[in-house]
Amino acid sequence: QVQLVESGGGLVQAGGSLRLSCAASGRTFSNYAMGWFRQAPGKERAFVARISWSGGSTYYEDSVKGRFTISRDNAKNTLYLQMNSLKSEDTAVYYCATSRRHLPSLVTDYDYWGQGTQVTVSS
Repeated sequence: QVQLVESGGGLVQAGGSLRLSCAASGRTFSNYAMGWFRQAPGKERAFVARISWSGGSTYYEDSVKGRFTISRDNAKNTLYLQMNSLKSEDTAVYYCATSRRHLPSLVTDYDYWGQGTQVTVSS
């Protein structure tokens, strides 16, 4: 059974940084693409970033480009999201997910999800 467990969320002031982690088990981590999504109150879950199985290809939603960095450590079965220059509009629950697709970006492209971690950015 695949399990994804996010951590690293919290309360931070605007302009600050956080690093989210996602620990994976139950699937050969290095064989699958991974992604980060977020869901703000009253809004649908939205794509943030994705990374290929090798880490060689990454893709970001426009509003986080240059501020967020997705990475993975296949030896540790862990996915990361480094978030810098945080803004109040980044406030959301952040989810990691895994996909069998090569370049997944849609919510429906992903088949397993973590429980989420709350990120709150105060202005």
